[in-house]
Amino acid sequence: MKKYPLFFSVLIILQFIFGGCSKKIYQVAYPTLSDGKYDSEFPYKSCSKELNKIVKTVKKLTAIAYYRSYIFEPEVKITLSQIQKNLYKKKSSRELYYNNSVIGSATVIHYHGRYLVLLTCAHIVDFPDTVLTYYLDENRRRSSFIQSVSFKIRQDNFVADLPERGQLELLAMDPDLDIAILGKVFKNDIVYGIPVFEYPFGKAKDLEWGSFVYLLGYPKGHQMVTRGIVSQPNRNDRGAFLVDALFNKGFSGGIVLAIKDGVPNFELVGLAGAAAADFENYLAPADDIDNTGYYRHLPYNGDAYAKFEKRINYGIIFVISAEQIKDFIKENENVLRSKGYALPSIF
Repeated sequence: MKKYPLFFSVLIILQFIFGGCSKKIYQVAYPTLSDGKYDSEFPYKSCSKELNKIVKTVKKLTAIAYYRSYIFEPEVKITLSQIQKNLYKKKSSRELYYNNSVIGSATVIHYHGRYLVLLTCAHIVDFPDTVLTYYLDENRRRSSFIQSVSFKIRQDNFVADLPERGQLELLAMDPDLDIAILGKVFKNDIVYGIPVFEYPFGKAKDLEWGSFVYLLGYPKGHQMVTRGIVSQPNRNDRGAFLVDALFNKGFSGGIVLAIKDGVPNFELVGLAGAAAADFENYLAPADDIDNTGYYRHLPYNGDAYAKFEKRINYGIIFVISAEQIKDFIKENENVLRSKGYALPSIF
């Protein structure tokens, strides 16, 4: 019998030990990849190719509302009934114009022929038609006399990188659910394809504590992808849940993706709705105080103004479930079809 040198004998033994165990280690480390549930571990292989395809369907949405405002002096004592009788123009001391703008995220979920449909959050495009401010009485409470009234005269919803200037029509909206559908009918057939989100809508109710998710959107106007894990699954009877991912203004309307049985099995399980926040009122100098020569380490004796600030609690995101989105689309299906928008790919 041929004898092997000691070195080769040791090498053969090591190959047997580590080679035989590698498959066993893999099976133990990834036992859930074929259980039909949403994954709770970081993807075991690269999904950059799939994410690169998906991010092209997520757009930066800008909404701007334009207002005409009428200002009334205190002695005029104009009331709401007078506003409703269209007496505000005669009684106003001056007019001014201003606008409010919001940047958020929207996803192309349908494109066929000349018809394009995007999914987003309602609060991005929901501006009041009329805004009233009131004078305060001697007890610093709101009186019945109006200080100003503002009327929305126009609203623009647009995505800059879409053809034909990207102006969008608000097709359907539910402020309570915080869901909105935007659409556009192109004047001409677009010769090149517009990327559409083609992965299936999943079931947020099947998410569990610790399920792993990706979030895609435009925080601060920058296209980004981040990750998080699910907490409080099924917060309501329609599958809403929380995610611990980072969140900045502009991420609202971004899609939340879960992975079922490994990459590339992405499913849309929700929309990033809003982050938890605290609201504070505080006193501060005028905005242009830096131009007055004020030195911050000395006592301040100038005018103070009441200001309002929203402080985001990062890491607590409220997510609108895929079930809520699908129900909303079904409820508005007739409205969408009457305008020429058919969404067979959603279901």
